[in-house]
Amino acid sequence: MKDESILAARIYESRKRLGITQENLAEKLGITPQSISRWENGQSRPDVDMLPKLASIFGITIDGLFGYHAENLKIAQYEENFKNKIPACGKVSKLATKILNILPPEKSKNLLEIGCGKGTTSIFFARNGYIVSAFDTSENEIQKAAQLSKDTGFNVNFFCADILNYKINSKFDIIFSEGGLQFVPPADRAQVFKIIQSNTAVGGINAFSVFVDKSFVDSKSDYRTAELFNYYGRNWKFELMKEIYFDDENDGKYCKDIMIAKKISD
Repeated sequence: MKDESILAARIYESRKRLGITQENLAEKLGITPQSISRWENGQSRPDVDMLPKLASIFGITIDGLFGYHAENLKIAQYEENFKNKIPACGKVSKLATKILNILPPEKSKNLLEIGCGKGTTSIFFARNGYIVSAFDTSENEIQKAAQLSKDTGFNVNFFCADILNYKINSKFDIIFSEGGLQFVPPADRAQVFKIIQSNTAVGGINAFSVFVDKSFVDSKSDYRTAELFNYYGRNWKFELMKEIYFDDENDGKYCKDIMIAKKISD
């Protein structure tokens, strides 16, 4: 079943489950009932920035709208073996481990991490068989990362750079960043994402997360809800697209947009 058919069915089923009419749902979203009808009939699909709103109303994740259920996904053998743990490194994120399922390193895969910090995630990828390059703006962090590479015996090409000045000049199978794109000024983002996408190989993926601004969260960000998703067009397919909320015991409430997109064509 195509994504469009799954989405249409999920919208219809979720609306019925809540016992609300097309008119009720349209009012909550600020659109016309005719739009809801077209979505449910598969004649059109919601704009990307509408998906977080739909997911919130239905009480499901955005990937749930497309019929994806993370708990039913087969765990990659790499993740099963390492349980996210790397000696002397600590724990890596769920986003990083999802890469192993979506594009496993069965053949040589080139990976670039933007904003690598002290190198924990880069070493994780290298340990699992990816050919990894990684950069950060902080020379101090890059020194720590290089030492971690030496201590663990897993080779990563660490270097110091700024995404606004660094010219990506080769194709990567995976470009990954958690927080590294957070401080790209709004005026520069479209160009930065264009460069990232043009340097991603067909069949490759971009995996990113950024904090987003909400009136009810404590963190401040100039990324808008779904802005991250909107930089990706028809030649990309979302493998993961969701918005999460969480509490930090020290800093309060946060909201984050997370995505993995696969490049279908140039």
